[in-house]
Amino acid sequence: MDFSLRSFQSLEREHLKKIKKTCLDRGLSIACLGVSNDFGWPADEQGAVQQRVRQGIDTAQFLGVPIVRLFGGSPRTGQTHEVVWKRAVDGLRQSAEYGEKVGVVVGLQNHNHNNIAATGDDVVRLLKDVNHPWCKHILDTGQYLGSPGTAGAKPEDSRLYDLYKSIALTAPLAALVRAKLYRLKDGKEEWLDYERIFKILRDVKYNGFVSLVYEGWPHMDAMHAVPLGVRFLRGLMARQERT
Repeated sequence: MDFSLRSFQSLEREHLKKIKKTCLDRGLSIACLGVSNDFGWPADEQGAVQQRVRQGIDTAQFLGVPIVRLFGGSPRTGQTHEVVWKRAVDGLRQSAEYGEKVGVVVGLQNHNHNNIAATGDDVVRLLKDVNHPWCKHILDTGQYLGSPGTAGAKPEDSRLYDLYKSIALTAPLAALVRAKLYRLKDGKEEWLDYERIFKILRDVKYNGFVSLVYEGWPHMDAMHAVPLGVRFLRGLMARQERT
Protein backbone atom coordinates (compact mmCIF):
# COMPACT_ATOMS: atom_id res chain seq x y z
CA MET A 1 0.00 0.00 0.00
CA ASP A 2 1.10 3.54 -0.78
CA PHE A 3 -0.96 5.99 1.27
CA SER A 4 -1.23 9.76 1.21
CA LEU A 5 -1.56 11.62 4.51
CA ARG A 6 -4.35 13.80 3.13
CA SER A 7 -6.47 10.72 2.34
CA PHE A 8 -6.82 9.81 6.01
CA GLN A 9 -10.11 10.84 7.59
CA SER A 10 -8.32 11.43 10.87
CA LEU A 11 -4.83 11.26 12.35
CA GLU A 12 -6.16 10.34 15.78
CA ARG A 13 -4.54 7.21 17.17
CA GLU A 14 -7.78 5.21 17.30
CA HIS A 15 -8.35 5.75 13.58
CA LEU A 16 -4.74 4.97 12.73
CA LYS A 17 -4.93 1.75 14.73
CA LYS A 18 -7.91 0.67 12.61
CA ILE A 19 -5.92 1.32 9.43
CA LYS A 20 -2.96 -0.61 10.78
CA LYS A 21 -5.04 -3.62 11.79
CA THR A 22 -7.06 -3.62 8.57
CA CYS A 23 -3.85 -3.81 6.54
CA LEU A 24 -2.50 -6.55 8.78
CA ASP A 25 -5.71 -8.57 8.51
CA ARG A 26 -5.46 -8.44 4.71
CA GLY A 27 -1.77 -9.22 4.56
CA LEU A 28 -0.86 -5.78 3.22
CA SER A 29 2.37 -3.92 3.88
CA ILE A 30 2.30 -0.12 3.89
CA ALA A 31 5.30 0.72 1.74
CA CYS A 32 5.12 4.50 1.83
CA LEU A 33 3.24 7.48 3.23
CA GLY A 34 3.00 10.61 1.10
CA VAL A 35 3.04 14.13 2.55
CA SER A 36 1.87 16.88 0.18
CA ASN A 37 4.55 19.34 1.25
CA ASP A 38 6.02 22.20 -0.74
CA PHE A 39 9.29 23.83 0.30
CA GLY A 40 8.50 26.49 -2.29
CA TRP A 41 6.12 28.18 0.14
CA PRO A 42 7.30 31.59 1.41
CA ALA A 43 9.92 31.64 4.15
CA ASP A 44 7.46 32.66 6.87
CA GLU A 45 5.34 29.57 6.11
CA GLN A 46 8.16 27.02 6.30
CA GLY A 47 7.41 26.37 9.97
CA ALA A 48 3.98 25.09 8.99
CA VAL A 49 5.51 22.99 6.22
CA GLN A 50 7.92 21.35 8.65
CA GLN A 51 5.13 20.77 11.14
CA ARG A 52 3.14 18.92 8.47
CA VAL A 53 6.18 16.87 7.46
CA ARG A 54 6.86 15.90 11.07
CA GLN A 55 3.21 14.98 11.48
CA GLY A 56 3.62 12.66 8.49
CA ILE A 57 6.80 11.16 9.88
CA ASP A 58 5.17 10.55 13.27
CA THR A 59 2.17 8.94 11.57
CA ALA A 60 4.45 6.71 9.51
CA GLN A 61 6.37 5.69 12.61
CA PHE A 62 3.13 4.73 14.38
CA LEU A 63 1.90 2.71 11.38
CA GLY A 64 5.26 1.02 10.82
CA VAL A 65 5.83 2.68 7.42
CA PRO A 66 9.54 2.76 6.51
CA ILE A 67 9.58 5.85 4.27
CA VAL A 68 7.74 9.16 3.90
CA ARG A 69 7.37 10.70 0.44
CA LEU A 70 8.30 14.37 0.08
CA PHE A 71 8.51 16.89 -2.76
CA GLY A 72 11.18 19.49 -3.37
CA GLY A 73 8.89 22.40 -4.10
CA SER A 74 7.94 24.87 -6.84
CA PRO A 75 8.92 28.56 -7.06
CA ARG A 76 6.10 31.03 -6.47
CA THR A 77 5.72 34.34 -8.26
CA GLY A 78 8.67 36.55 -7.43
CA GLN A 79 10.79 33.70 -6.08
CA THR A 80 13.90 32.48 -7.87
CA HIS A 81 14.77 28.86 -8.49
CA GLU A 82 17.91 29.29 -6.37
CA VAL A 83 15.95 30.54 -3.34
CA VAL A 84 13.55 27.60 -3.45
CA TRP A 85 16.44 25.20 -4.00
CA LYS A 86 18.18 26.34 -0.83
CA ARG A 87 14.89 26.21 1.07
CA ALA A 88 14.32 22.64 -0.13
CA VAL A 89 17.84 21.58 0.83
CA ASP A 90 17.35 22.96 4.34
CA GLY A 91 13.82 21.53 4.60
CA LEU A 92 14.79 18.05 3.41
CA ARG A 93 17.80 17.95 5.72
CA GLN A 94 15.70 18.97 8.72
CA SER A 95 13.13 16.34 7.76
CA ALA A 96 15.80 13.66 7.47
CA GLU A 97 17.26 14.62 10.84
CA TYR A 98 13.85 14.29 12.46
CA GLY A 99 13.16 11.05 10.58
CA GLU A 100 16.42 9.57 11.83
CA LYS A 101 15.39 10.28 15.43
CA VAL A 102 12.19 8.23 15.10
CA GLY A 103 13.42 5.66 12.56
CA VAL A 104 11.63 6.80 9.39
CA VAL A 105 13.46 7.54 6.12
CA VAL A 106 12.37 10.53 4.03
CA GLY A 107 12.25 10.14 0.27
CA LEU A 108 12.52 12.89 -2.33
CA GLN A 109 10.13 12.20 -5.21
CA ASN A 110 10.77 13.62 -8.65
CA HIS A 111 7.96 15.78 -10.02
CA ASN A 112 7.16 18.12 -12.87
CA HIS A 113 4.74 21.11 -12.58
CA ASN A 114 7.67 23.55 -12.34
CA ASN A 115 9.10 21.51 -9.47
CA ILE A 116 12.80 21.88 -8.73
CA ALA A 117 13.26 18.08 -8.94
CA ALA A 118 11.88 17.60 -12.46
CA THR A 119 14.83 15.80 -14.10
CA GLY A 120 17.26 13.11 -13.07
CA ASP A 121 20.07 15.66 -12.89
CA ASP A 122 17.94 17.76 -10.50
CA VAL A 123 17.33 14.81 -8.18
CA VAL A 124 20.97 13.75 -8.09
CA ARG A 125 22.17 17.28 -7.35
CA LEU A 126 19.49 17.96 -4.74
CA LEU A 127 20.22 14.76 -2.83
CA LYS A 128 23.93 15.54 -2.98
CA ASP A 129 23.28 19.01 -1.54
CA VAL A 130 21.07 17.61 1.24
CA ASN A 131 23.79 15.07 2.03
CA HIS A 132 21.99 13.10 4.73
CA PRO A 133 21.90 9.26 4.93
CA TRP A 134 18.22 9.28 5.94
CA CYS A 135 17.15 11.22 2.83
CA LYS A 136 16.67 8.84 -0.10
CA HIS A 137 14.97 8.94 -3.52
CA ILE A 138 11.47 7.82 -4.46
CA LEU A 139 11.41 7.22 -8.21
CA ASP A 140 8.12 8.04 -9.94
CA THR A 141 8.30 6.59 -13.45
CA GLY A 142 5.79 9.07 -14.86
CA GLN A 143 6.72 12.36 -13.20
CA TYR A 144 9.98 13.26 -14.90
CA LEU A 145 9.95 15.88 -17.61
CA GLY A 146 9.56 14.06 -20.90
CA SER A 147 6.86 11.70 -19.63
CA PRO A 148 3.96 11.59 -22.13
CA GLY A 149 1.36 10.92 -19.49
CA THR A 150 2.07 13.25 -16.63
CA ALA A 151 -0.45 15.98 -15.92
CA GLY A 152 0.72 19.34 -17.17
CA ALA A 153 3.05 17.85 -19.78
CA LYS A 154 3.79 20.11 -22.75
CA PRO A 155 4.26 18.80 -26.31
CA GLU A 156 7.83 20.08 -26.42
CA ASP A 157 8.78 18.25 -23.20
CA SER A 158 9.24 14.93 -24.98
CA ARG A 159 11.61 16.60 -27.44
CA LEU A 160 13.61 18.49 -24.85
CA TYR A 161 13.84 15.90 -22.08
CA ASP A 162 14.63 12.18 -22.02
CA LEU A 163 12.40 10.44 -19.47
CA TYR A 164 14.34 7.17 -19.59
CA LYS A 165 17.69 8.90 -19.16
CA SER A 166 16.37 10.45 -15.94
CA ILE A 167 15.06 7.09 -14.74
CA ALA A 168 18.40 5.39 -15.47
CA LEU A 169 20.31 8.16 -13.72
CA THR A 170 18.32 7.94 -10.49
CA ALA A 171 17.39 4.25 -10.36
CA PRO A 172 20.56 3.40 -8.38
CA LEU A 173 19.41 5.88 -5.72
CA ALA A 174 15.82 4.65 -5.47
CA ALA A 175 14.48 3.35 -2.17
CA LEU A 176 10.99 2.90 -3.63
CA VAL A 177 9.50 2.97 -7.14
CA ARG A 178 6.08 4.37 -8.02
CA ALA A 179 4.99 2.81 -11.31
CA LYS A 180 2.60 5.15 -13.15
CA LEU A 181 0.01 3.64 -15.47
CA TYR A 182 -1.91 5.83 -17.91
CA ARG A 183 -3.29 3.79 -20.79
CA LEU A 184 -3.88 0.07 -20.42
CA LYS A 185 -4.68 -1.68 -23.68
CA ASP A 186 -4.93 -5.47 -23.83
CA GLY A 187 -3.57 -5.50 -20.29
CA LYS A 188 -0.40 -3.57 -21.17
CA GLU A 189 0.64 0.03 -20.48
CA GLU A 190 0.86 1.95 -23.76
CA TRP A 191 2.37 5.31 -22.84
CA LEU A 192 5.40 4.18 -20.81
CA ASP A 193 7.84 1.49 -21.93
CA TYR A 194 7.92 -0.79 -18.90
CA GLU A 195 10.06 -3.41 -20.60
CA ARG A 196 12.73 -0.72 -20.75
CA ILE A 197 12.03 0.59 -17.26
CA PHE A 198 12.24 -2.85 -15.63
CA LYS A 199 15.48 -3.56 -17.49
CA ILE A 200 16.89 -0.38 -15.94
CA LEU A 201 15.73 -1.51 -12.48
CA ARG A 202 17.10 -5.00 -13.03
CA ASP A 203 20.47 -3.65 -14.17
CA VAL A 204 20.90 -1.69 -10.92
CA LYS A 205 19.64 -4.66 -8.88
CA TYR A 206 16.70 -2.75 -7.43
CA ASN A 207 14.97 -4.94 -4.82
CA GLY A 208 12.44 -2.64 -3.12
CA PHE A 209 8.71 -2.08 -3.36
CA VAL A 210 7.03 -1.18 -6.65
CA SER A 211 3.86 0.80 -6.00
CA LEU A 212 1.17 0.98 -8.69
CA VAL A 213 -0.23 4.48 -9.30
CA TYR A 214 -3.07 4.71 -11.83
CA GLU A 215 -3.78 8.04 -13.54
CA GLY A 216 -5.88 7.12 -16.54
CA TRP A 217 -9.36 7.63 -15.12
CA PRO A 218 -11.03 9.18 -18.20
CA HIS A 219 -9.80 6.23 -20.23
CA MET A 220 -10.76 3.42 -17.86
CA ASP A 221 -12.37 3.18 -14.44
CA ALA A 222 -9.82 2.57 -11.69
CA MET A 223 -11.73 -0.43 -10.30
CA HIS A 224 -11.19 -2.15 -13.63
CA ALA A 225 -7.76 -0.74 -14.46
CA VAL A 226 -5.94 -1.44 -11.19
CA PRO A 227 -6.36 -5.27 -11.29
CA LEU A 228 -5.17 -5.21 -14.92
CA GLY A 229 -2.21 -3.09 -13.90
CA VAL A 230 -1.33 -5.40 -11.03
CA ARG A 231 -1.23 -8.40 -13.38
CA PHE A 232 0.83 -6.44 -15.90
CA LEU A 233 3.47 -5.33 -13.37
CA ARG A 234 3.61 -8.71 -11.64
CA GLY A 235 4.19 -10.32 -15.02
CA LEU A 236 7.17 -8.07 -15.62
CA MET A 237 8.51 -8.80 -12.14
CA ALA A 238 8.20 -12.54 -12.67
CA ARG A 239 10.09 -12.21 -15.95
CA GLN A 240 12.71 -10.16 -14.14
CA GLU A 241 13.18 -12.88 -11.51
CA ARG A 242 13.71 -15.56 -14.18
CA THR A 243 16.44 -13.62 -15.98
